[in-house]
Amino acid sequence: MDYLSLFRMPTPVKITGRSSSITNAFINSIIPVVPPSEEEVKQALEILGMTPDTFQCAYCGSVASEWDHLRPLVKDKKPTGYISEIHNLVPSCGKCNQSKGNKEWKTWMLSNAKLSPTTRGIKNIPERVKRLEAYENSKTPTKMDFSAIVGQEVWARHQENLERVQFLMRESQELAAKINAEVAKEGLNNLPRKQKSNFSRGFGCIRPTNSRSPAMRMT
Repeated sequence: MDYLSLFRMPTPVKITGRSSSITNAFINSIIPVVPPSEEEVKQALEILGMTPDTFQCAYCGSVASEWDHLRPLVKDKKPTGYISEIHNLVPSCGKCNQSKGNKEWKTWMLSNAKLSPTTRGIKNIPERVKRLEAYENSKTPTKMDFSAIVGQEVWARHQENLERVQFLMRESQELAAKINAEVAKEGLNNLPRKQKSNFSRGFGCIRPTNSRSPAMRMT
């Protein structure tokens, strides 16, 4: 029995690995949210060919757990101008929502992206695309120029705050890497002498040098 094959190291955490999440948070925090009426939800589902009994992910047909922005709110780290309203939201499952991200919905659906409907072998994709096209064209979505609304000075301050946070994250990651290296070095020094020759340091991790199992690698 190869016990190491049962072991997986936790994924290393990097402060800068949260950079895109911070950017999205800065943008999403200013996006208006317009709750729909019951009639608007009913009309949306009718266009998508659904009823309360057949409510499902518009992209793949799985159980819908959330509503996804059909048109992305963020693109190239900037707001697109679209907002959270029923005309820009469709029922979605978690897999499709995460896989789609900020991609254009039709390009993503027909692509080989991980967990896309095409990759997962969903059979009725053309029919789903047709319904989503009808939904997309059913009403013109709201689109705003946020900087024009609040003024360039206020908008510039918001962008500067984002840059300050991003800079602090990068600076913090550099310091964290130094601390991590020192802690890993101390951990190796505290090992019994007989074990030291069998271990090496790498990526802030103390690991066996003679292990052939990929299970010990950081993923």
